[in-house]
Amino acid sequence: MGNKLYVGGIPWTSTNEELKEAFEKAGNVQSATILMDKVTGRSRGFGFVEMATTEEAQAALDMWNGQEFGGRVLKVDFAQPIKERD
Repeated sequence: MGNKLYVGGIPWTSTNEELKEAFEKAGNVQSATILMDKVTGRSRGFGFVEMATTEEAQAALDMWNGQEFGGRVLKVDFAQPIKERD
Protein backbone atom coordinates (compact mmCIF):
# COMPACT_ATOMS: atom_id res chain seq x y z
CA MET A 1 0.00 0.00 0.00
CA GLY A 2 1.00 3.56 -0.54
CA ASN A 3 -0.54 6.92 -0.04
CA LYS A 4 -1.98 7.45 -3.54
CA LEU A 5 -5.66 6.69 -4.10
CA TYR A 6 -7.65 6.02 -7.26
CA VAL A 7 -11.04 7.79 -7.11
CA GLY A 8 -13.74 6.76 -9.59
CA GLY A 9 -17.27 8.07 -9.99
CA ILE A 10 -16.28 11.72 -9.68
CA PRO A 11 -19.08 14.03 -10.86
CA TRP A 12 -18.39 15.46 -14.32
CA THR A 13 -18.57 19.05 -13.04
CA SER A 14 -16.26 18.62 -10.03
CA THR A 15 -12.96 20.47 -9.81
CA ASN A 16 -9.58 19.45 -8.45
CA GLU A 17 -10.09 21.91 -5.59
CA GLU A 18 -13.48 20.41 -4.62
CA LEU A 19 -11.97 16.93 -4.62
CA LYS A 20 -9.07 18.12 -2.47
CA GLU A 21 -11.39 19.84 0.02
CA ALA A 22 -13.50 16.69 0.37
CA PHE A 23 -10.51 14.43 1.03
CA GLU A 24 -8.93 16.89 3.48
CA LYS A 25 -11.63 15.75 5.92
CA ALA A 26 -9.56 12.56 6.27
CA GLY A 27 -6.12 14.16 6.48
CA ASN A 28 -3.43 16.13 4.68
CA VAL A 29 -3.86 16.03 0.89
CA GLN A 30 -0.66 16.36 -1.13
CA SER A 31 -2.44 16.51 -4.50
CA ALA A 32 -5.85 15.91 -6.05
CA THR A 33 -6.15 15.54 -9.81
CA ILE A 34 -9.17 14.76 -11.97
CA LEU A 35 -8.16 13.35 -15.34
CA MET A 36 -9.44 15.25 -18.35
CA ASP A 37 -10.14 14.01 -21.87
CA LYS A 38 -7.46 15.36 -24.22
CA VAL A 39 -9.88 15.90 -27.12
CA THR A 40 -12.96 17.33 -25.41
CA GLY A 41 -11.34 18.86 -22.33
CA ARG A 42 -14.11 17.33 -20.18
CA SER A 43 -13.66 15.28 -17.03
CA ARG A 44 -13.19 11.54 -17.48
CA GLY A 45 -14.96 10.93 -14.16
CA PHE A 46 -11.96 9.60 -12.27
CA GLY A 47 -8.72 10.83 -10.79
CA PHE A 48 -6.12 10.42 -8.08
CA VAL A 49 -5.67 11.81 -4.59
CA GLU A 50 -2.31 11.60 -2.85
CA MET A 51 -2.42 11.78 0.93
CA ALA A 52 0.53 12.66 3.19
CA THR A 53 0.73 9.22 4.83
CA THR A 54 -0.50 5.69 4.29
CA GLU A 55 -2.61 6.00 7.44
CA GLU A 56 -4.34 9.11 6.08
CA ALA A 57 -4.87 7.36 2.75
CA GLN A 58 -6.54 4.44 4.55
CA ALA A 59 -8.71 6.88 6.51
CA ALA A 60 -9.76 8.62 3.27
CA LEU A 61 -10.54 5.28 1.63
CA ASP A 62 -12.64 4.24 4.63
CA MET A 63 -14.40 7.62 4.68
CA TRP A 64 -15.19 8.00 0.96
CA ASN A 65 -15.44 4.56 -0.68
CA GLY A 66 -19.10 3.95 -1.51
CA GLN A 67 -20.16 7.42 -0.36
CA GLU A 68 -22.05 10.00 -2.38
CA PHE A 69 -20.14 13.03 -3.63
CA GLY A 70 -21.91 15.58 -5.81
CA GLY A 71 -24.71 13.18 -6.68
CA ARG A 72 -22.48 10.22 -7.64
CA VAL A 73 -21.12 7.33 -5.59
CA LEU A 74 -17.34 7.25 -5.31
CA LYS A 75 -15.20 4.15 -5.78
CA VAL A 76 -11.96 4.65 -3.84
CA ASP A 77 -9.04 2.22 -3.76
CA PHE A 78 -5.27 2.29 -3.47
CA ALA A 79 -3.76 3.22 -6.84
CA GLN A 80 -1.92 0.50 -8.71
CA PRO A 81 1.47 1.16 -10.34
CA ILE A 82 1.41 1.71 -14.10
CA LYS A 83 2.26 -1.50 -15.93
CA GLU A 84 4.33 -1.49 -19.09
CA ARG A 85 2.51 -2.37 -22.27
CA ASP A 86 3.86 -4.69 -24.95
